[in-house]
Amino acid sequence: MTVPRTLVLIPARMAATRLPGKPLLDIAGLPMIVHVLRRAEAARIGRVAVATDTPDIAVAVMAHGGEAVMTRADHPSGSDRIFEALGKLDPAGDAEIIVNLQGDFPTIHPDNIRSVLAPLGDPAVDIATLAARIHSEEEATNPNVVKAIGSPLGAGRLRALYFTRATAPWGDGPRYHHIGLYAYRRAALARFVSLPPSPLEQQEKLEQLRALEAGMRIDIGIVDTVPRGVDTPADLETARQILAKS
Repeated sequence: MTVPRTLVLIPARMAATRLPGKPLLDIAGLPMIVHVLRRAEAARIGRVAVATDTPDIAVAVMAHGGEAVMTRADHPSGSDRIFEALGKLDPAGDAEIIVNLQGDFPTIHPDNIRSVLAPLGDPAVDIATLAARIHSEEEATNPNVVKAIGSPLGAGRLRALYFTRATAPWGDGPRYHHIGLYAYRRAALARFVSLPPSPLEQQEKLEQLRALEAGMRIDIGIVDTVPRGVDTPADLETARQILAKS
């Protein structure tokens, strides 16, 4: 069996309103985007590049030995940005799987990045992503925590039925915190970015619902921990404390 060729793309832009200049903020002596780059490289699943519209981000990435590709500034989402980057970096179509890793996950574990590939071992799966079990009521009721709802397919795997900011599903039983890391088959990414935003996507403000509404299959790998995204000054301080110890 041949191993699929994988390209890890990290979309990064400076336009975050809650934490201006986020990708270049210093964490333990390195820009945040470089920490994410290092984690992706440590996963050892394929070529890694940062897709950005900001020359300063590209310069920082390349200064630390990474690969960067410039993309347009008007992309509505990270998915659109990585699709443009894919065409520039791999015009021959060699990459079969594209991993979309958010640029604000400086503490993500390389094992988690590797884990996202497993569901694509099933040829029926278009897109793979991750989730971790929710263990607190605060997490379950927080609308900023996206919940993944799916049918169990065996140990550590769900077939996605829905994603929501609401507390769901109802009743006793596990709930899962969705982790915004995706692995796409190349054709699935091309189809996804060609689709218009869907009604539920617009209502929930969750891009992955576009794929489900279009009948695409998303499978979810269950992992033990949720990587800390950095969206606020408090998140940044937490990441600095974690990485200062590592």
